[in-house]
Amino acid sequence: MTDQSTEKPTDQLGLAELLGGRRGALDASIPPAVFVLGWLVSGRSIGWAALAAVLAGAAVGVFRLTRGGRVTAVLASVAAVSAAALVALYTGRAQDFFLIQVLVNVASALAWAVSILVRWPLLGVVVGTLLGQRARWRRDPDLLRAYGRASWVWVLGQYTLRVLVFGVLWWSGWVVALGVARVALSWPLIGATVAASAVVLRRALPQDHPGLRHPRLPAD
Repeated sequence: MTDQSTEKPTDQLGLAELLGGRRGALDASIPPAVFVLGWLVSGRSIGWAALAAVLAGAAVGVFRLTRGGRVTAVLASVAAVSAAALVALYTGRAQDFFLIQVLVNVASALAWAVSILVRWPLLGVVVGTLLGQRARWRRDPDLLRAYGRASWVWVLGQYTLRVLVFGVLWWSGWVVALGVARVALSWPLIGATVAASAVVLRRALPQDHPGLRHPRLPAD
C-alpha cells in the first residue's frame, strides 16, 4: 500500500525541480542591469548603454557555452538583448529597452489564461512534457482541474504582476526603477510562483491521489 503522506510532498518538491529556471532568470537579469548602469555612467547615453548590454549578454552566453549550455538557448538570449537594445536606439528612449519585456509578459498572461479556458492549462503541458507523459495527464479529471487552478497563479501572480509593475514604470519613464524591478521580478518571483502553484496543486488534488507523476486514467 502506498504511503500518500510521503509521496505527495515529494511530488510537489519535484515541481520546483522540474520548472527550475533560476540560472536562466539570473542570466537574463544581467544585461538589463548593465544597460541601466551604462546609461547612468555614460551620462544617459542610450548608445553606450545598449552596447554595454549587448556585450554583457554575449559574455553571459559565452560563459554558459563553456559550462555546457545549449547553443540555441544562448543565441535566443543574445538575440533578445540585441532586439531590446535596437528598440531603445530606434525610439531614443531608454525605457524602451524594457518594452519587449512588457509585451512578452502581456502575451504570456493571455496565453496562459486562454490555455486554462480551453482546458489545456500550460502548467500541465509543461510539467507533463518534462515528465514524458505527453497528454496523459488530461485524461485524469483531478489533475486537469488542479493544473487549471495552479496555472492561474502564473497568470495573476507572475505575468499580470509584471505587466502592471513594468507597465507603470515604463509609462513613467523611470529607467532605474525598471532595472531594479527587472531583477526583483526575475528569480525571486519565479521561485514564489513555483512554490505557490505547488501548494495549489497539492490542495486541489484529492487526498487519495497518487500525485502529478502518476495520472489516474479512466480505466484505473
